[in-house]
Amino acid sequence: MQMENRLFDDLARVASGALNTLSGIKDEVETRIRERLERWANEMDLVTREEFEAVRAMAAKARAEQERLELKVAELERRLEELAAAEPRRAAGARRDDAGQEG
Repeated sequence: MQMENRLFDDLARVASGALNTLSGIKDEVETRIRERLERWANEMDLVTREEFEAVRAMAAKARAEQERLELKVAELERRLEELAAAEPRRAAGARRDDAGQEG
């Protein structure tokens, strides 16, 4: 009976040692993979999330400004067309006034 307990104790110690060793290997592998991924990301010249979000906000602001300016240009073009359409009427009215003054 005592021999069986000793055998189980030895097996438990061996299993525990193996698990500790595997845990250490797992940590080492994770560290190496993380280092490789970070090195690869740096070589790829990737941006951070913060940089991406900053550029995204700038692009959204530029897009909104572009849309605002498009509306303003459309309004100015409409007003210019109105003025151009009114100009021949003014010129015709001025000619009538000039003709009335001559006669």
